[in-house]
Amino acid sequence: MTTLLVIAKEPLPGRVKTRLTPPFTPREAAALAEAALSDTLRVVAATPASRRVLVLDGAPGPWLPSGFDVVPQCAGGLDERLADAFARCDGPALLIGMDTPQVTPELLTVDFDGCDAYFGPARDGGFWALGLAEPDPALLRGVPMSTPSTGAAQRARLVGAGLRVRDLPCLRDVDTAADATAVAALAPYSRFADRLAGCAAAVSR
Repeated sequence: MTTLLVIAKEPLPGRVKTRLTPPFTPREAAALAEAALSDTLRVVAATPASRRVLVLDGAPGPWLPSGFDVVPQCAGGLDERLADAFARCDGPALLIGMDTPQVTPELLTVDFDGCDAYFGPARDGGFWALGLAEPDPALLRGVPMSTPSTGAAQRARLVGAGLRVRDLPCLRDVDTAADATAVAALAPYSRFADRLAGCAAAVSR
């Protein structure tokens, strides 16, 4: 069975979702980040896995459900931090971020029979999920992160290593206010959608 990894930042004002400000305040942006993280962790908790790991920059809070191992992110760029997360695994692993609260257990239930890697592209050109049957940190180190071509570069790295890649659906990350509105519409009963409604009401006043 697969290890599920979630890489995340502690949702503190001024440290997360800064592209949501404006229209939202730093405190509201952090509240939206916390809701997205909470939704993500609840989905991971409901997905069959051999182990569930939160790879965290910061300290855990009341939003963390039971059943997760918490490990700190290493120093360095995002490629190094992702590589280090996979280095902690000794079997098949799937890693996701905290930016897709619309994710479902069905999307995260992967079977590596017949493939070596799973790749979940994001609409902004990045990727929301990466799965490796045999985790190899070298597959991530040196990939340019946070660019419109990050996803293409990461997928090319997998293919270039001779891996059989199976693609997951393209999802939309929450980076901007427009993203937040679109994602909340896809998951109307989520904590994220509820929190966004409260923040949007405050902005409109």
